[in-house]
Amino acid sequence: MHERLSHKQSAAMMALMVHGQEMSNPDLRAKAGFALDGKDRHKLNEKYVSSRKSGRAFVHQLTDDGWVWCEEELAALTPPKPVRSTLTVVAYLALNRFFEYLRLHNVSLKDVFTGGDGTAPEAVKLEDMILQAYRKLAREPRGWVGLADLRSLLGDAADAEVDAVLKQLSRTGQAKLVPESNRKVLTAADRAAAVRIGGEENHMLSIEAS
Repeated sequence: MHERLSHKQSAAMMALMVHGQEMSNPDLRAKAGFALDGKDRHKLNEKYVSSRKSGRAFVHQLTDDGWVWCEEELAALTPPKPVRSTLTVVAYLALNRFFEYLRLHNVSLKDVFTGGDGTAPEAVKLEDMILQAYRKLAREPRGWVGLADLRSLLGDAADAEVDAVLKQLSRTGQAKLVPESNRKVLTAADRAAAVRIGGEENHMLSIEAS
């Protein structure tokens, strides 16, 4: 039986669904007007959302059960009670039609919002930005560049999203992340820009030539 969540919990689930990848609390505040914390986070962490700390902020992502919940929620014709506005009622009717269209064409919500391979369209664009920034900074093929310098070329890209793309590039062997061997030369910006993997702070990046 489908579990109905509170209005805020449902809104958080929908925001994560539309975003299609990890989303930090600062991102949630900027795009949805609230953060996922306290009892609402604990409730969703039981089954539907995985959360981790990145710096000072929590970062959230839908689990497989979370995607199933979203599909079931979109199949519902009415919002969770108490119903607060006619606009919400109409929005749920529209969501239901959207879900029925996807089901008719055998398309999952995860395919729609993550590009079909678990990688959100936004992440693909950010990967391109990272590759372009790296090419500007690297003095030779596979040369090492500082992550602080790299981040400075990425505009307002969220740190958590940049971290996620860099970690994915590292997992697939497309990039290498290592700590600065001489810790005495690290600046505050270098430390803030580091990507933490396996308990180790990494400050330098090398990307395989493509």
